[in-house]
Amino acid sequence: MTLGTVEAPMTMGDRADLQRLATLVEANRERLQAIEQQIRSFESLRVEQTHAIEALDAISEDGEEGVMVPLGAGVQIVADIPPEAGAVVDIGSRVQAEKTREEAIAILKSRNEELLTLMEAVKKEYDDLENHIVTLANQFNDTVEQLQDEEHQETKSTTDDTKKPTPPKTRRRRKRGTELTLDD
Repeated sequence: MTLGTVEAPMTMGDRADLQRLATLVEANRERLQAIEQQIRSFESLRVEQTHAIEALDAISEDGEEGVMVPLGAGVQIVADIPPEAGAVVDIGSRVQAEKTREEAIAILKSRNEELLTLMEAVKKEYDDLENHIVTLANQFNDTVEQLQDEEHQETKSTTDDTKKPTPPKTRRRRKRGTELTLDD
């Protein structure tokens, strides 16, 4: 700032820029949370599919007797699995088909591979967005700091201008033994 130049403490443009940055940071943080939730959902689905693969793998070629099959809500049913029994698999669009256990395992493994690829892409997007938010937040903080410095400098220059020494008031002294005059 040059001496003699007066700057406004914060212009409407500065306020609008700060508001815009704050809005962008908040919107991107919300988006980041949504992506994080999506990653958790994908991970949950991947774990579920992995458990299904392990369960199918655990069934002997000779079948199983007295297997407890979970129905949900803490309820299980005891069932016998014949040697040639397959599995019913959702093949897309809520269409289900009976497949052999080996085919079901292959389908689940393929889905898990696709899911891992998708998760990697979403995690990359998450990281990129997180870096973008950090950049925006730093930009916001730098702008606030710059505006505060400008306000501080303006306040200092205004204070310096008002602190100019004023000549001391001269008081007239009376001489001893003289009478008061109108000036006193």
